[in-house]
Amino acid sequence: MSGSSQAQPHVPAPHGSAWQSIAPAEAGFDAARLGEAVAFAQAHESPWPRSLYYPDGRYVGNVEWNETGPWTEIVGPVRERGGPAGLVLKGGRIVAEWGDTSRTDMTFSIAKSYLSALAGIAFDDGLIRDVEEPVARSVDDPAFAGPHNGGIAWRHLLQQSSEWQGELFGKSDQVDHNRQIGPGADNSRKGQRRALKQPGSLYEYNDVRVNVLSYALLRLFRRPLPEVLRERIMDPIGASPDWRWEGYDSSFVEIDGKRVQSVPGGGHWGGGLFIGARDHARFGLLMARRGAWNGRQLLSRDWIERSLTPSPTLGNYGYLWWLARGPAARPGVPETAFSALGAGSNVIWVEPQRDLVAVLRWINGAATEGFVDRLLAAQA
Repeated sequence: MSGSSQAQPHVPAPHGSAWQSIAPAEAGFDAARLGEAVAFAQAHESPWPRSLYYPDGRYVGNVEWNETGPWTEIVGPVRERGGPAGLVLKGGRIVAEWGDTSRTDMTFSIAKSYLSALAGIAFDDGLIRDVEEPVARSVDDPAFAGPHNGGIAWRHLLQQSSEWQGELFGKSDQVDHNRQIGPGADNSRKGQRRALKQPGSLYEYNDVRVNVLSYALLRLFRRPLPEVLRERIMDPIGASPDWRWEGYDSSFVEIDGKRVQSVPGGGHWGGGLFIGARDHARFGLLMARRGAWNGRQLLSRDWIERSLTPSPTLGNYGYLWWLARGPAARPGVPETAFSALGAGSNVIWVEPQRDLVAVLRWINGAATEGFVDRLLAAQA
């Protein structure tokens, strides 16, 4: 009996039941060093104001990305953030937890990785026949018309190399031209128009183009994406009912005679995914287990492998997931690790070979690597 139970990975009980924990030593950690990793996360809180607005009234995103010009208007809801929080899972059990892990905070670009999962559902269901196929073949919409946008494939949108051009919900793709991200990013030229490249030939982190992917998926499913996510992913993995995905005041469209809101891939202009750390941890565990949960394959292994394959235009980026390989490879960090990252900073860090998942809320982005290093060093 013990042999068969060991062969089956532990699956956390659904929300509302106690989530099983495990002592650090039993999980293969040095308790003191794991405590140091947690204390490090708590001590390196995000410098962002709790209200997400600076005293002079500026939204954190506009300051973070040096946003100026005609596209700075906040068009989605904003909620003040909580304090540092997070948890570490080993084998699906909680080995460390701190802060309010149930609080439904904004999560910024972690929403992109949830969009990747929704694209996976569309792929597994046959709505996306081939990631190399132009989006225009299955989405009849002016957003994908013309010689340039008409040549954009699903893969280009998923790898942020689409070079899509236009305006969506009042925001132009130009807003993120020349944008850089991460500690030390130089956004002095952000928003300055540059010449477009061939779709698939240049990586650029561009929130309007990610919102175009979300809109295209809405047109495929013909129902609200949060509804699809809840039904196909979040309810099956036992997530809480508390999370929500908010769009913009300007992002309502008509689908089959119904008014439906398209949702963004982050909180760049407000809105996005409002969710707790525990729900993030379940999603990370689903990815660590290659789309399987309690005997069900919620996302195909094929899709997971595609999602975690380095992009030709950026070696540490997959389908809206960050990879610990290529330009991002660091000594001591397994190349099998990957992350969902959101400004602020919000992190889902996954190392599937160790069945290890860590969620960080509101850590200073420059300290994320320091936490990961300490977490790995704590494994006895």
